[in-house]
Amino acid sequence: MDKIRMTTPLVEMDGDEMTRVIWKMLKDKIILPYVDLKTEYYDLGLNVRNETDDQVTIDSAIAAKKYGVAVKCATITPNAQRVEEYNLKEMWKSPNGTIRAILDGTVFRSPILVKGITPYIPTWTKPICIARHAYGDVYKNIEEKVEKGSKAELVITDKNGDVQRELIFDFEKSDGIVQGMHNLNSSISSFARSCFNYALDKKLDIWFAAKDTISKKYDHTFKDIFEDVFEKEYKEKFEAVGIKYFYTLIDDAVARVIRSNGGYIWACKNYDGDVMSDMIATAFGSLAMMTSVLVSPEGIYEYEAAHGTVQRHYQKYLNGEETSTNSVATIFAWTGALRKRGELDGIKELCDFADNLEKATIDTIESGIMTGDLYLLSTLPDKKKVSTEAFLDAVKEKLASLY
Repeated sequence: MDKIRMTTPLVEMDGDEMTRVIWKMLKDKIILPYVDLKTEYYDLGLNVRNETDDQVTIDSAIAAKKYGVAVKCATITPNAQRVEEYNLKEMWKSPNGTIRAILDGTVFRSPILVKGITPYIPTWTKPICIARHAYGDVYKNIEEKVEKGSKAELVITDKNGDVQRELIFDFEKSDGIVQGMHNLNSSISSFARSCFNYALDKKLDIWFAAKDTISKKYDHTFKDIFEDVFEKEYKEKFEAVGIKYFYTLIDDAVARVIRSNGGYIWACKNYDGDVMSDMIATAFGSLAMMTSVLVSPEGIYEYEAAHGTVQRHYQKYLNGEETSTNSVATIFAWTGALRKRGELDGIKELCDFADNLEKATIDTIESGIMTGDLYLLSTLPDKKKVSTEAFLDAVKEKLASLY
């Protein structure tokens, strides 16, 4: 067959360690034989980020804003040990955090379901997509230890210099701790719009949950902004496609989720989303079987694998040992980006290729061929653990049978 031609590039963000190895294998073995791939390439490997003082990460995010669709490999967020290992100039920030801030985006994560891997919650027959607000709250907090006899106050100075003070707590009888958090109405509005746009794109109901009964100003502001944006901008659009939005308390949402069949988007504040996305991933089976996409309010999409760079497998790979690394999330990052590029540019063949590659990947696993992590989870009677490369070869063979 002739290669599928693209009219607009997508932004390609390469990464680190084992996922970087898989990235090249996947492109060479499966994508390039079928697609005349047009990308604007950025190497976000840690060495290049260090050499460019992380400018390459900023440039890649700006390119994503220009072209509208990006696909990203997993990258290292350095800690002290990585600074020494890579001889870094400094402890560079998370690339995901930098890109997220520039795009003002919301992260959506959803499990990939396959036969033979049963969710720990047996009623979950459809994916549950977590939408996590990615700004503020405890992740940008200020916190201090407080000595006995101290008082902690919340002090706000307005633009005219007028001061408003409120006692948080009088620590007259004991030492303690105090924490200050913030958020922005503009960020919450962007979060709401990203969630509603994604719900329309996927034609899924969306839930939002917080604790406004206790947090009558902080959490209640989230609730009010979501409701206002929905009523003014999205209510009629939701009615037109037959989907719903509703708000509930976070504890009620957890109970509803456990009793549900899945098949919706669950929007969460930053901390709730951090915790609940890992819970959802584990309960469905594996973090390596999760799709992840960053969506901006303007409709910019950046697809990535939800997991890290698989350092332990990379060390085995460097030592010449066989690895059995799950590439499914990386495959689905590429299919998500290619499908969205095809949708935006009206290239049906590109969308069909993405659909076929996802089908080939799932069919490979359901035929019993899988990597080691899934082998331990799968209940299929005739299953076979294969290497990283052998799994991609099996997917390639399945894909060929669909053309």
